[in-house]
Amino acid sequence: MGRREQQVLEDYIVQHNLKITKQRRSVLEAFLGSEDHVSAEELYKLVTEKEPKIGLATVYRTLNLLTQSGLASELDFGDGQKRYEHKFMHSHHDHLICTECGKIVEFTHPMIEKLQEEVAIRQGFKLTSHKLDLFGLCAECS
Repeated sequence: MGRREQQVLEDYIVQHNLKITKQRRSVLEAFLGSEDHVSAEELYKLVTEKEPKIGLATVYRTLNLLTQSGLASELDFGDGQKRYEHKFMHSHHDHLICTECGKIVEFTHPMIEKLQEEVAIRQGFKLTSHKLDLFGLCAECS
């Protein structure tokens, strides 16, 4: 498990008068071991391979802690299920989402970033964050 990520979570837990548990560490370890955009249910399957007694509610609560502590980002791609990805020490990126098979591709493009900033400036906005999700059919589905 990433030592830095574990320290971020433990610091957050201590600051909020919560307990550092073996179950929370197990969920963090499974989350860090997956580079996918995982749902709570998918993460639950990964966690229970090593810790079969952990409940789905524990996974949901721990994902909430990971999001609040800045370790994870919660994503909604419109398929009725929230997904989570690594945030801590990961660079900004955008997503292509296949509406047929659910494939998610991360990408970055400097022109897109520059255009978004220009649009914001022209509209008098000071950007604090942004996300771009593009929906369509991947090569295999089209």
